[in-house]
Amino acid sequence: MKAKHTTLFGLFAILLALMPFATVTADELAAPQQPIAAASDILQQKMQDKNFVKDFAQVTQFVNQTIYPHTDFDKISSLVLGKLWKTASPDEKQRFKQEFQTLLIRTYSRAFVEFKDWSIHYLPLEMEDGATKAMVRTEVLQPGIKPIGVDYRMALSGGQWKAYDIMIEGVSLVTNYRTTFSNEVQTKGSLAAVIDGLAKRNAEALSAKNS
Repeated sequence: MKAKHTTLFGLFAILLALMPFATVTADELAAPQQPIAAASDILQQKMQDKNFVKDFAQVTQFVNQTIYPHTDFDKISSLVLGKLWKTASPDEKQRFKQEFQTLLIRTYSRAFVEFKDWSIHYLPLEMEDGATKAMVRTEVLQPGIKPIGVDYRMALSGGQWKAYDIMIEGVSLVTNYRTTFSNEVQTKGSLAAVIDGLAKRNAEALSAKNS
């Protein structure tokens, strides 16, 4: 895996996915925008607790509980694996989903602890009545730097809007990871070997944070 590139992209993408904003409240946003705002509000409040952010295991658990309801990890996992998803066994699909979710959650948790000064400006939402998919367009603001365009692919699932991809300046998180894991499968010879490697890296990362 292109570890440095993937880690940085993942860190940035997950950081921007749900960071706190100060321009609007959830009630002022359209339905596809509200899940982002809802999770942001909860996380923003927790960020004020200095004792809380010192416990990475606690942070990881809380972040998972907060963003899981607003993220379609089943859809993300299938899109990330692409053609590999169709030939994967049920066990491989479940293991990959679990380990990939862990990767994203721990990456975002690290960002949650380290970065706190972002704000989000929501651009007008273009969506037809009755649509089940939407692109939530935003600009991420930070003092002293140019606004960064971040778009969220949202889909209506079970009556709830959930994110299934994030695009930063036109670069898709799903496409980025699909290329990464496809290359890994070619290198290691099987999806099972890639999942084993991902599980090992997750375990080592979490163990290091909790030691």
